[in-house]
Parts: sequence; C-alpha cells; structure tokens
Amino acid sequence: MSWWWGGTPEHDEPTAGGSRATHVAVAIVGAGFAGLGAAIALEREGRRDFVVLERSERVGGTWHDNTYPGVACDIPSHLYSYSFAPNPGWSRLFAPGAEIREYLERTADVAGVLDRVVGGTEVLDAAWDAAADCWRIATTRGDWTASALVLACGRLVEPRIPDLPGMGSFDGPIFHTARWRHDVALAGRRVAVVGTGASAIQLVPELEAAGASVTVLQRSAPWVMPRGDHAYDDAELARFLADPEAIAALRDEHYAAGEAMFPQRLGDAAAIAAARARALGHLRAQVADPRMRERLAPDGEIGCRRVLFSDEWYPAIASGRVDLEPSALVGVEDGVLVAASGRRIEADVLVLATGFVTAEQPYASLVRGIGGQTLAEHWSAGMTSHASTVVNGFPNCFIVNGPNASLGHNSSILMIETQLDYVLAALDHLDGRLDGVLAPTAEAEAAYTAAIDEAARETVWLTGGCHNWYVDERTGRLTLLWPGTVAAFRERGAVFDRAAFEPDLVDAPPPSV
Repeated sequence: MSWWWGGTPEHDEPTAGGSRATHVAVAIVGAGFAGLGAAIALEREGRRDFVVLERSERVGGTWHDNTYPGVACDIPSHLYSYSFAPNPGWSRLFAPGAEIREYLERTADVAGVLDRVVGGTEVLDAAWDAAADCWRIATTRGDWTASALVLACGRLVEPRIPDLPGMGSFDGPIFHTARWRHDVALAGRRVAVVGTGASAIQLVPELEAAGASVTVLQRSAPWVMPRGDHAYDDAELARFLADPEAIAALRDEHYAAGEAMFPQRLGDAAAIAAARARALGHLRAQVADPRMRERLAPDGEIGCRRVLFSDEWYPAIASGRVDLEPSALVGVEDGVLVAASGRRIEADVLVLATGFVTAEQPYASLVRGIGGQTLAEHWSAGMTSHASTVVNGFPNCFIVNGPNASLGHNSSILMIETQLDYVLAALDHLDGRLDGVLAPTAEAEAAYTAAIDEAARETVWLTGGCHNWYVDERTGRLTLLWPGTVAAFRERGAVFDRAAFEPDLVDAPPPSV
C-alpha cells in the first residue's frame, strides 16, 4: 500500500547518514482541524510546497480517534467549522463525531490538499539543523527536511491511563474511550465506566440504551447544563443551502453566546450565580430523588472544570438502570474493581473515560531545537510561548493549538484560524530573508508568559477549588487555555510582531538581485 495519499515527492537531499530525505518548505505534523487548516491556509496563499505527516491512516485528528457510542461535539456545528468552509449540511445543532471527521476530509479534498497528507506516518524525531537552517524529521516511513515546521498535534491525543494496583488481574477487556473496541459486544454485559467527564456523559446513556448493565465510578460530579440538541429539519437545511448569509448569522449568534460566558470564567459574581442556578435547575428538573441529586451535586465552582452539556445524562442515572458509585476507582483485587468507598464491583468490561495527557504534551519530547534542547525540557515548568505560537530556541517552528491557545468558553476553531493568520504573516516575513531563520527572543516569551499568568490569576480555572486538566500540576500555572475573550486573542495573536524576534535574524538584509 502506498503511504502517499496522492502526489509525488519531488525534492530530495542527502541526510547525515547518507540516505535520501524529502525536502519541503513546510512540514505540518497532524491532520486534525489545526493541521488541515494550516495546509488549506498555505494552499490558499499559493504556498504549495508542504506535507502533512499524520500517524493515523486517515485525517480527522481527535474525530478520527474517538468513535465511542454517542461521540459528538459540544460546540454548535456551524461554529465548530472553518469560517472559510461553511457546511450547509450539518444534520444537527451538535454534530456527531463521524460527521465532523467526514467534514474535515471533504473540506481538505475540495481545497486540494489531500494529496500532500502522508497517512500512517508517525514522527519519531524532529531536530533543528543550525548549519543547514532546516528541520530534520525522522518518521516511521522515511526522513524529511523542512524549512519550517508546524506542530498541529492536538492536545487531546494521548489517553490518560490510570496506573492502579492490580489492573492486570482484571480478566475482561479494558480500553479507553479514545481507543474504542468495536469488536467487544456490550449488550447484556456488566460494563464499568471510570470517569464522569465529557466522554462519559455522552457514552453512558448510549450503553444503557443498548442493553448494557452499567456502573459509573465518579470521582467528582461534573457541572451539567441543558444541551438542547435537535436535528435540523428539511426547511432549515434548504435555507442553509440556499442562503449562506443564514449560516453566517447563525454562526455569529453562537459566537456571541460563547463570548457571553466569559465573564463567569473571569469570576463575575452575577454571571457565576446565573450559571449555577441554570445548572442546578437542570439537575432538579431531571432528577426527582433528593438523595440521588446529592450524589450528583457538583463540587468546585462552576467552570473550574469543563462544563458539560447533556439532556440524557441525568435521566440515565435517575432511571435506576445505571448504577452510580460516587467514588473513584482505586484498584483491582482478584479481578474485582475496588472503589475508594471500599465497595467491590464485579464487571465484565472496564471502560476508561479518564481523559488525556494535556499539560505535558507527548510530542514535546520528540522536538529538539537549538543546542538539542527538547520542547519537553524547555517546558519543564509548564508550557510557555510567545503569541501562543512560537517558542524561544525553536526557530521556524510554529505550534498551533498549543500553549494557552485553547478556550473554555467558545470554539477552538476560532483560535486556530487566528494562529494560522500569524503563521502566514511570519512566513511572509521569512520570504527573501538572507538566512531564512525566525526565532522569538527569550524576553518576548517571558513577557508574554507573565501577561498570561497575570490574566489567569483571578479566573475560575485557578480560583474555583477544583482539579482540572487546564492547569499544569507541577507549577499551578494555567497552560492550556487562553485567559481572555476570542476578540482579545484575535487582537493580540493574529498580529506578527517582528520586534519579538531575534534582531540579527529579523533584520538580516535581503539577498541581492
């Protein structure tokens, strides 16, 4: 099977070991929303000398990896789309996961970039070669060199697998929601689900409806808001198809609703009270038993953890057909699950809805900058950057959806597109430079990080009294989320600021003609 989806490598050069490496102007790692967005942005700018390296066989990123029953987005479909590629055919207000993956593949195909996606190719090492002013990239299917490197690896990529005593003694299937086993029949079987995050509240009602006997182990109860999902009817779909302005108006409406949630994340007392009232009202309306409501009562301030949206979670729990254990899984003894409460639970299948490795990004140990320092070493005290996109000591490297570039209140696609504007501006600046090298100063990165830390100080993510995956446990810093509005990020993050880069590189004279 060819490992190229299409096209033909054209530029070869020797590597240090004497083998041949394919050279491109830009190498993109990852084929999810960020990586495909970068590819399409380059294509639209006439920059066609690039490759997208993707470890999976198909594009889609998290929407390729997550195929568990009930998987869907919790951002409205028309906002969870590229601004330049509206989709009049979204079937629902909140699109199912498979539909999102199909949208990504179709959009990339229409844009003409699928021929530069190399599937089934895992990056093993990416090192800056200062002598040649390029990145040398080793993969499972060949070597590459690139003048610029775009890391679009995602942040919900590597499943977090709990290391608990006795896990090896469980003799049934164990798998994470992001590595769903479609070959395991669940109807009529005892299925234990560990966790009550976004994946679990989508999954559990589906398992219950499919006839599984479900036990949920809940370390802490989440805040859950009404979802209000619905299928678009034929009249709505016809209107979206006939009138692109209708989609734009709906997108603007969803965007404004998301931005309106930010004051609550910033600690506004009135906004917090209103959000709490809505969530607790949702709980009371869907769970009649006061004892069960007590077990489902959230801890920590609302918004400290990811706020979830569901109209099916509480009814499934309240039905009596789902067993809720309000404590964490702490181990397995002789094949029996042991909860923190001391309860012993027998199960045939163990499903881990335990989230992902986030604060310490897995790809960081593979990327080596000036002097051989890895991104993981540079980020040993938590992820830092300038403009949430570039990192001191890593020339011509751009990280999309990386440090402080995601959101806790709106669509991450808005942030990705802003970062891509920055990347394009930086590449425009690199054009014609004598050395072709662009690296932010340590001072610029430190100043940006200090500003992030100050803006985050009073947010609910740091003051809400909970444990969340947005904060680096090593330092207590907010490293995943942007602590401001989308508008504020657009104002700051989309503007390429040449003064933030090494002056001897930025100001190098252009070559003579």
